[in-house]
Amino acid sequence: MLQFLDKNKWRILFMVILCGGILASFQYALTPEKTLPIRQPDEFDPSLVDDSMLFVKKYHKIAPFELVNQNGDTITQDDYTGKIYVADFFFTTCPTICPVMTKNMMLVQEEFKDDPEILILSHSVTPEIDSVEVLKKYAVKKGVLDHKWNLVTGDRKQIYDLARKSYLAAKENKYGGEYALVHTENFLLVDKEGRLRSRSYDGTDAEDVEKLIEDIYILKDMYKRQRD
Repeated sequence: MLQFLDKNKWRILFMVILCGGILASFQYALTPEKTLPIRQPDEFDPSLVDDSMLFVKKYHKIAPFELVNQNGDTITQDDYTGKIYVADFFFTTCPTICPVMTKNMMLVQEEFKDDPEILILSHSVTPEIDSVEVLKKYAVKKGVLDHKWNLVTGDRKQIYDLARKSYLAAKENKYGGEYALVHTENFLLVDKEGRLRSRSYDGTDAEDVEKLIEDIYILKDMYKRQRD
């Protein structure tokens, strides 16, 4: 037996490698490619969705916008077309969830700081308070990278409409005046066509933000497969 093994060891090794390769190929072929669903307004918590959008079941996209960032630059949908990005809503004087959200959004910034395909967009829900100067001070304090992350302010109604008709990430604030919002902790993943992907992510939960990062890589891989 030992003589047989010694005499045929290279053949045996070859067969083991061959069988291993075949098994790996079968496993790869049978493993489904990971994908992310496109989300529609009728799938979201109704309290976060404007009445006009509650029953939209297809073709939902982020509406065109024109806002101003921490450097006083005009930011529009054109700056995000062809990019994967993460969006949220906040305000600089928020003492509760916003600091945690900003800290966790830093995880996204750090992971993709050298990847021009990935951007971040944070909207102020108190635009009258969060001027360009205030946003700039906040950005510097928190370590926001200008090329990666826009903190934006602008017309209150436009921000309200974006929050409740596009990103589906805020509730009405019935006691805060016209177009007032109660923002959520939600991070939203937006694809290159301006569509919401996968689900909302809890921006106060570092583990859920890590899941968001994983999903960004899945989305990047989906686009890569389309190109190939």
